Amino acid sequence: MWKRFARSRFVQRTLGTLISHYLRLVWRTNRFTIEPADFYHRIAPELPIIVAMWHGQHFMVPFFRRAEHKVKVLISRHRDGEVNAIAAERLGVGIIRGSGDHGGRYDRKGGVAAFKGMIDALRDGYNMALTADVPKVARKAGNGIVMLARYSGRPIYPVAVATSRRIELDNWDRSAVNLPFGRFVIVVGDPVAVSADADDAQLEAARRAVEDGLNRVTARAYAIVDKRAGVPGHG
Repeated sequence: MWKRFARSRFVQRTLGTLISHYLRLVWRTNRFTIEPADFYHRIAPELPIIVAMWHGQHFMVPFFRRAEHKVKVLISRHRDGEVNAIAAERLGVGIIRGSGDHGGRYDRKGGVAAFKGMIDALRDGYNMALTADVPKVARKAGNGIVMLARYSGRPIYPVAVATSRRIELDNWDRSAVNLPFGRFVIVVGDPVAVSADADDAQLEAARRAVEDGLNRVTARAYAIVDKRAGVPGHG
């Protein structure tokens, strides 16, 4: 009975709408900074880009975009993904539905349509945001995002989002529920480019670069919002 209730379109739309309103509240009541401070100016000639993030840090990512940016995000077809998709759409972000397999690829195991959708979105000038983790394996980048960069020719930017006030969940992706009335930071790492003729060794090097980049920006973001010693301008 509970599963039928949770799958109803009315319940999903209600939850998605409530989540979007809550995330706007978090955005409006936190003091925002981005690092590097000139990122939006710096990135303009390179658009569109691929935005990589870890699972569990994705809730506030819609606020990374500016009004002039066209953005789509990959969201799974799972029941929980439906609620996330509704919330994202209400926050002005386009949706592509699908997910990778445990090898971290989006171009097989039913993900062909999603992979093609992401390629088409990038070619149409949309920035593409997606989590880089292998499904159900936190903090390990898969091959899917690297293959997307290879076939699209667009650079991958590792991005981390953190708030000083949060609830950290004890689940597989270490989700952080962001709270109002604190500090909110987005940290962007160095881009990772993948050539169209990259061989297996080069693809693995790119995958590791994405993983390492995400770990670095995540550590930096939490150091800033938690005001840890040794963080210039924030401690």
